[in-house]
Amino acid sequence: MPHSLDDLDRRILQELQLDASQSLDEIARKVGSSKTPVWNRIRKLRSAGVITRQTVLLDPEALGLEACFFVLVRTSAHEADWQARFLRAVRERPEVLEAHRLAGDIDYVLKVRVPNARAYDVFYQALISEVSIHNVTALLSMEEIKATTILPLNAAEPPTRKG
Repeated sequence: MPHSLDDLDRRILQELQLDASQSLDEIARKVGSSKTPVWNRIRKLRSAGVITRQTVLLDPEALGLEACFFVLVRTSAHEADWQARFLRAVRERPEVLEAHRLAGDIDYVLKVRVPNARAYDVFYQALISEVSIHNVTALLSMEEIKATTILPLNAAEPPTRKG
């Protein structure tokens, strides 16, 4: 069940999404509040599970991870044992940034970051040695047009009833 947020919560979360390294004083000033209420709100949002962790974002290309592949996986095996082995293999591979189980013709999509096509092949060979996969299609991203970790907080508002 979604956590109910008021306008101040949303403004605080927006500031944290933009730059979590800001001081409490900076955040409080930007959201029009004082330090103690902002700190209390942040603590409540953490304990409610709205804020799950704080981290730093790295530039993959600056680290030599220039190739981004979207890997479409189709399987003919849907047994619990196969799924457990596949999920374990995906979760243990640091190259996998995201993994999603899908509805439709494709069973899973993986977002994989590696230095180059040769490194992708090493990843692919390791994955298929761990678990049998019916069909794999790898799509190389030619250009990242948009990537963000900032969630659309206003879009998450429940509709209000009028009348």
